[in-house]
Amino acid sequence: MKKIITILFAALTVSSVAAIAQPRAVGVRVGYGVEASYQHTLGANFIEADLGFNGGINARNATMFTAVYDFSIYEINRFGFYAGPGAQLGIYTLHDAQTNRNTLGLGLGLAAQLGVEYKFDIPINLSLDWRPSFHFFGLGFRGESVMIGFRYRF
Repeated sequence: MKKIITILFAALTVSSVAAIAQPRAVGVRVGYGVEASYQHTLGANFIEADLGFNGGINARNATMFTAVYDFSIYEINRFGFYAGPGAQLGIYTLHDAQTNRNTLGLGLGLAAQLGVEYKFDIPINLSLDWRPSFHFFGLGFRGESVMIGFRYRF
């Protein structure tokens, strides 16, 4: 009996979360740069794809494409908490203070995302997330990627 109740509770929770979520959203993320953002819902989870210009602490003029698969961790009222793995690809320039020269590089790395999202009554959502990344060439670990997102759901 305990198993049946647990399964029914899980099924109701997943179906209610999926019913609340809109299938797609487009917008922007701002913080250490600006990104165009697209989200696509897959059941209770979603895929996020972002293309943008990131500054950050060490990198200058970084243009990155990021794709993240976010797991919906918990939802309460209009707040949703999420986290997931992802990847980044792009180009950047690094400034060397000793030689006063810029170096062009390829940004290829793994990313993670942790955030919270608020869904308004109108088809708008607001998010705050942190996306640290580790790049295999040049940039190394980047943890300064806290951004605010504004998206239109449709």
